[in-house]
Amino acid sequence: MCELTHGKSAMTMLQEPASQPQPPSHPASPDTVCQQLQAAGDLLAWLTEQEETLLKALKAERITVYKLSPDGREIVSWFLSGHDTGEIRLPLSPRSIAGYVAMNQRSIRIDDVYDEQYLASLHPDLRFDVSVDFSSGFLTRAIAAFPMKSNGTLIGVFQMINCTANPDGVFSDREMAAGQTLAMAIANKLHPGSNTLNSPFDYLIQRNRLSLEKLQKYSTLASQNRTSIFQTLMTDGGLTIEEIGASLEHYYHVPFQAFDPTLKLDNCWMEGLNRKYLIRKCWLPVGGDRHKAVILIDNPNDVDRLNELQQVVGAPAYEFRVGLTEDILRFLGLEAIDISQETAASNQELGLDDLLGRLKEEKEKEAEISTVSHQGFTPSELLDETAPAVVQLVNKLITDAIKSNVSDIHIEPSKNAPANVRFRIDGECRHVLEIPADHIRAVVARIKVMSRLDITENRMPQDGKMTVRLKDSLHELRVATIPTVVGEGAVLRVLATANAVPFDGLNLSPRNLQTSERLLEHPHGIFLVVGPTGSGKTTTLHAFLSRINTPERKIWTAEDPVEITQPGLQQVQVQPKIGFTFAAALRSFLRADPDVILIGEIRDQETAHSAVEASLTGHLVFSTLHTNSAPETITRLLDMGLNPINFADALVGILAQRLVRTLCKECKQSYTPSPSEIERLMLAYGKEYFPELEIEPSEVRLCRPVGCPACGGTGYRGRTGVHEVLEASPEIKTLIARGQGVSEIRAQAMQEGMRTLLQDGVLKVLKGQCDILQLKKVVAG
Repeated sequence: MCELTHGKSAMTMLQEPASQPQPPSHPASPDTVCQQLQAAGDLLAWLTEQEETLLKALKAERITVYKLSPDGREIVSWFLSGHDTGEIRLPLSPRSIAGYVAMNQRSIRIDDVYDEQYLASLHPDLRFDVSVDFSSGFLTRAIAAFPMKSNGTLIGVFQMINCTANPDGVFSDREMAAGQTLAMAIANKLHPGSNTLNSPFDYLIQRNRLSLEKLQKYSTLASQNRTSIFQTLMTDGGLTIEEIGASLEHYYHVPFQAFDPTLKLDNCWMEGLNRKYLIRKCWLPVGGDRHKAVILIDNPNDVDRLNELQQVVGAPAYEFRVGLTEDILRFLGLEAIDISQETAASNQELGLDDLLGRLKEEKEKEAEISTVSHQGFTPSELLDETAPAVVQLVNKLITDAIKSNVSDIHIEPSKNAPANVRFRIDGECRHVLEIPADHIRAVVARIKVMSRLDITENRMPQDGKMTVRLKDSLHELRVATIPTVVGEGAVLRVLATANAVPFDGLNLSPRNLQTSERLLEHPHGIFLVVGPTGSGKTTTLHAFLSRINTPERKIWTAEDPVEITQPGLQQVQVQPKIGFTFAAALRSFLRADPDVILIGEIRDQETAHSAVEASLTGHLVFSTLHTNSAPETITRLLDMGLNPINFADALVGILAQRLVRTLCKECKQSYTPSPSEIERLMLAYGKEYFPELEIEPSEVRLCRPVGCPACGGTGYRGRTGVHEVLEASPEIKTLIARGQGVSEIRAQAMQEGMRTLLQDGVLKVLKGQCDILQLKKVVAG
């Protein structure tokens, strides 16, 4: 394409028009022209016949009507007045004024098309296409262009050139208003069906595949289920994806693109784009080359998003396609299995016993089919992971688990006996149901399908994960399948998706609360939270971070997995399989100007050494270990090979914790303990320390479990933490530097005020939060 520079010298390269059309004394008004246009039979024939009248009414030297091509990739000249230059095809791109208007869907007035500085102020790539002027010898001075839209749908572009009422050719506000009116009239004439409904469902209604009553019904249902109307039309309305796509193409005038799992998003326009940003904006480049980007978006008429993506992508030209929101999110890797509906054919709530009954019914039907067809299949071979009852049963198990705050689902096969299903609630497993032995393979296979595991491999353990949608919330589950001698079993861990627990919600004792607050004020050092798996270490760490998370602090976290998120934190997921370990993450954080660093777990000497070094160089470091008590943590790290002097200098404090089941608040019963019970409590706390509680033994009241519907008849509901907090005092640091053992460090810490896990648990028993039986299950003493 030839370019001209700004100025008169460039303009003289073009021929001036032979004469300027003079407007008549009484030209037809734009309103009159619009009325005649609407009454016309053949629009193109009318425009050709009334060309002179039209130009006089608009006070324009020339006009051009561009129509959007059927594939939505470009605009094509449909009517050109005053000259015959052949067909003009322009991509939706800032490389031409009409293409820019089509892409942004906003009117524009340019007083001097050769003013490159002004064009660049509108868009860095905006330019005037001089090829038409060169080929015709016509001089374009000013342009007014309008998107032709009907009910929000882009039909094309209407363009006026050179105002005849102004010596400079500049269009006034009056001519702009007239042009806008005519653009709307032409759009409505070209797209008459748009006047019947202002929705993307015209195609379906006109073909009697949908009625207004059903549309309203499914819209309400989609709102209740927190799903899109298109998804509801397919699952409940019986429409196909092809019908939905045709309706969207009819409305938006761009091609429809459904989800294709084989499509690789490795095109040049995806480079540098943030996945979370694309998920939030719901669009992405699905193809193209360096000359054009192919954009998939759920609403091609959203002008604001079109303008924004143009700035982000920066392509010379664009081709737009429309897709379902769910499909766009699947392209971006956010695929969630919707388990809110038990089945598309029935909306009634089914219990686990009902679903097991359906399993038996489907098995019997399959057996009959096998007998009739004489294919020799056994019933167990016929019932697979796609059977509706199997799908519903797995969905129901996951749904009930999430609603009951279950941490793990255990599916355990047995030899020649039904498989057991157990839920771990508040740290203890509860039997839920039994799955017939000949159904368990199909159930495990269904779980594998949902987790994208290999259903043909049942000799090796497999690990995966699934994301499920329950009503309006997403839940992630980690899945482990393990082959046993009696069949393949599965364990599904429901990952926490809640926000951080507030610091005051940790139920720390007054002494532990004050000590922890003091330790969190340190500007640098290493603070450890220790305990076995599932003892709430991550929850406590995030509560600590929420306490110190201020705009003045830069906080980095490396976790596996990232279960709790907080605004203001930069959180990363480690991936040991590719070499991105905790140690590697820590090294990268140190180059990213941190104030606070959280390392999910210290597993080896390299990570331990890096954490100590980071704390010694002016950073506050948090991490976890799997140890039984705070004093034992010190000897464990020294055994890893840490320098005792450096570690002593770096250590701020250690918090050890366990989770103990709490008594149900609805049904717990208060009672006066016997003297022997009081004696056991005093011995557990330590008779020499008991007076500090300022509790008269004769006045002690305890609580016992009873059982009610709220707690499932167990008497326990929820868990709370028991803690011990060791502060790295100068005396403790001296013992560490000297390499002293656990007993010496514990004795010094208790002399300074530390109380053990058992002592903190006894305090919570005396408060009526738990009983001694549950405490003994988690704390040795």
